[in-house]
Formats: sequence, C-alpha cells, structure tokens
Amino acid sequence: MPRWRPLRVGSKYPARGLRPFLSVPPPLPPRHVTSRHNMAAPAMLLPLVAAGLALCAALLWLRGRPAGPEGARGRVCVAVLGDLGRSPRMQYHALALARHGHGVTLLGFLSTKPHSDILCNEKIHIVSISELKALQVGPKIFQYITKVIAQAIQLFYTMLKIERPSYILLQNPPGLPSIAVTWMICLVRRSKLIIDWHNYGYTIMSLVHGKNHPIVQIAKWYEKLFGRLSDYNFCVTNAMKEDLQMNCNIKAITLYDKPASFFKETPLELQHKLYMKLAKDYAPFKRGTDSIYPEVEKSAFTELDIRNGKVTQVKERPALLISSTSWTEDEDFSILLKALEDYEEYVNDGIKLPSLVCVITGKGPLKKHYNRLIDKMHFKHIQICTPWLEAEDYPVLLGSADLGVCLHKSSSGLDLPMKVVDMFGCCLPVCAVHFQCLHELVKHDENGLIFRDSNELAEQLKVKILEAQVILFPFSLWLMERYGFCTFGMNSL
Repeated sequence: MPRWRPLRVGSKYPARGLRPFLSVPPPLPPRHVTSRHNMAAPAMLLPLVAAGLALCAALLWLRGRPAGPEGARGRVCVAVLGDLGRSPRMQYHALALARHGHGVTLLGFLSTKPHSDILCNEKIHIVSISELKALQVGPKIFQYITKVIAQAIQLFYTMLKIERPSYILLQNPPGLPSIAVTWMICLVRRSKLIIDWHNYGYTIMSLVHGKNHPIVQIAKWYEKLFGRLSDYNFCVTNAMKEDLQMNCNIKAITLYDKPASFFKETPLELQHKLYMKLAKDYAPFKRGTDSIYPEVEKSAFTELDIRNGKVTQVKERPALLISSTSWTEDEDFSILLKALEDYEEYVNDGIKLPSLVCVITGKGPLKKHYNRLIDKMHFKHIQICTPWLEAEDYPVLLGSADLGVCLHKSSSGLDLPMKVVDMFGCCLPVCAVHFQCLHELVKHDENGLIFRDSNELAEQLKVKILEAQVILFPFSLWLMERYGFCTFGMNSL
C-alpha cells in the first residue's frame, strides 16, 4: 500500500501533475461533509432570522410613534386589489366619506370606469395599480406564487407613495396578499387598518381547487391570521359577523348594503335613449321592421314621436328580464337557461305570455363558456344578450326592466348579493336562488321570491308576468316601509 505524504511547500511537482496516490489526501468520508453542512445551515439562517426580528421591531416602534402632522388626520385610503369599476360597495364608501368631509384616496385596478360621481368628486383621488397577469411559464403553483409576490411589491410601493392616510379601508376578498401588505403599511405609516369583509377568499378559491387543496388551506390560515391584526372590521351579514367572532376571534360590525340614489325607476324618455344606444350593438333592442313613419324613432320597447318629443311603449312589446353577474363559479347560469327553455315551452303550449328579452350583464372568466351554451340554444320567443354596461347605464336598464333574477350562491354561505339591493332600489321584482343566509335580505312571498332549481324559477317567471300586480303589492309595501319610496306595478306590463 502506498504511503500518503503531505506535499511540501516549494516541491518541484505541481499539484495538478501528481499522481492520485502521491497527491493530497483523499476527501473525508461523506458523513463528515454532511455534518459540516448541517452545522453551517443554522449559522446561515441566523442573519435572516435576525433581520426579520429587526424588521418587526422597527415596524412596532414606528407604530408607537406619534401620529404625525395634523393635516394627515381624517384622510382615508379606500383600497381593493380588484377592478374599481366593478367594486360598487367600495365606491359607495368613498362617496360617503367624501360627503362627510374626508379626503379619499381610492386605490385599485382601472380596468373599467368607475361611476361619474366618483370621477367628478374633488375630494376623491384615484390611484390606479396594474392588474398583473400570472407568468405562463412553469407549474401553476409557481405562476401563482410569482404573481402574489409581484402584486405585494407593487401594492407596498404604491401605498408608500400616496399621501399618508389616517385609515386604510380594505376590501376582502381579495385578501392575498393585500391584507398582509396593508397591515405592514399601517405599521410604517401609523395608520389604522379597517377590513370590509365581503366574503372569505379561501372559500372562493375552493370552488376551483377543492376545500382540501394546499393552496386553499394556506389561504385559510393566512386570512384568519392577518385578519386578526386589523383595528376595525365591517361585514355584510349577521351570519358573517357571528362566524368571524366564533372561528377567527374577530369582532365586526354588520353594515348592510343599501341602494345608491341613482338606482330608481327609469322614466320612459331615459329608457328610450338607452334602448336606442344599445340597439346599435345588440339585436334584441332593435325594432323588428323599419318604421313606415319617418317621424317616429322606434326601439324594440319604445317609440319616440319626433314631432312632439313624446315617448310611448310599443304595443305588444317583449318583457325585459335582467340579471347581472361576474361570471364566476358561485353563479350557475345553467339554472336560468333551463328555466328559459321551460318558458318557451309554456308559450308553445298556448299560454299567453309575451316574448322575452333576457339581458345578462357583467364581465368574468366564465362568460365565454356560457356564451357558447347560449349560441347553441334556438328560441322562437326569447332573445338573450350579454352586454357589459357602463356604470351610468346599468341603473337605467335596471330601472327599465320588468323582472330581475339573481343566481348568486355564496361560496361561504355568509354574504349577500348586492345586485338584489340594486334591484330593490329600482322597484324591480326579484327572483333569487336560495342559499344559507339569503333570508337576511330576501323574504319569500314578502319582498321577492326564492327558488331552488330551474323548475321553480320557470314557474315564478310565468306567475310574475301573468299575475304581476297581485304578486307585487306586498313587495311594494315592504319597499315603502324600508326605503321610503316606490309605489308601482311592473315597470311595463
């Protein structure tokens, strides 16, 4: 066996040229290498742990400092990590705060235009953030994580730049990563965090991934942990208030939605203007044939005598049914489509029902899916269109309709559909699908009708149109007691 000898300093043999058995000693056994790395790993983590503790200490120290200039007090940042134009409750918060003299920073995506009342209010300053798309590279979990990190960095940077608010009012969901980021900003800028709980984000995720998916479980843990760090909390139902207290140890105040002042019955003149505007792009609003009278401007529902400016309803005009949606998994529009098929059969069987125009408004991920289903349906007495309406046009069309249908099924069973509140504001009769806490808003046969399947909905459509005034009398009384307005039958029939 060759003997191992250390290489002497100044040896005439360069190390690279020595034969293996005459060169440096062999490497140590693997167990020694492993143990060396095991000892090094904790040492490498120590600086990270120390940095994290130092950051937390700095944030807590900043939180304890005086509130700062008097001028900053009373300013509120109303934030949503979503589209401002499709976040009506947060727009209403901003308007209400502005009316009470607060300066408001309204922060979110600007994919769609907010209501003109927001845009024209001098006390409301809109700050837009970019709607980031997930990377289309690698596994979906990697794409999701990179998107969350990018959103967190963008939101943190944007909130540092805005004028310092006394309060940040944040919508949840979406809460990942906005709750954690906003909490850190509140520590740095010595603001108070208010969370407006519309629902639980993890329950919405579970509709896609399933309740037991790791992402859903992490989101649930995150939402409960960071939700407890807020200073104040609102929620939309008493059921959610109880659930927050029981399962998250969060005390919240129930703040029910109410319709904005612009949700009301629409005069015929405004109806006609909107119908003519929509007729340019959507066939159901167009007149069936060209008018033989050039002085008469005609839509599918109304006609204007240009000579005297008088607007009247078209004889035997179709009934107008409306539903609004964000086209997500918590709304099953196959129920409405099946009910419309049954309505068509009623007409074919000889029941004297008017033709029907069904308008489904909104944007969302499942819109293309349902549009493909609608394209395959062939009705003789029903027309369906799925427009996206501007913020000013939606209340006008809602106030022109004859019947509203709500298919919102809460992913948690704890939130309420705001679209029903808007329909009530427009004195519009409502049919709503049943779920856990719907009774906090809709009471069957008192202020609306509740259905559980397409058969019940089809029957309600028929009854509402055939016996409108008999059905709607108690509904109008309830609206007068609660909101102080509205004496009506159907808007048109």
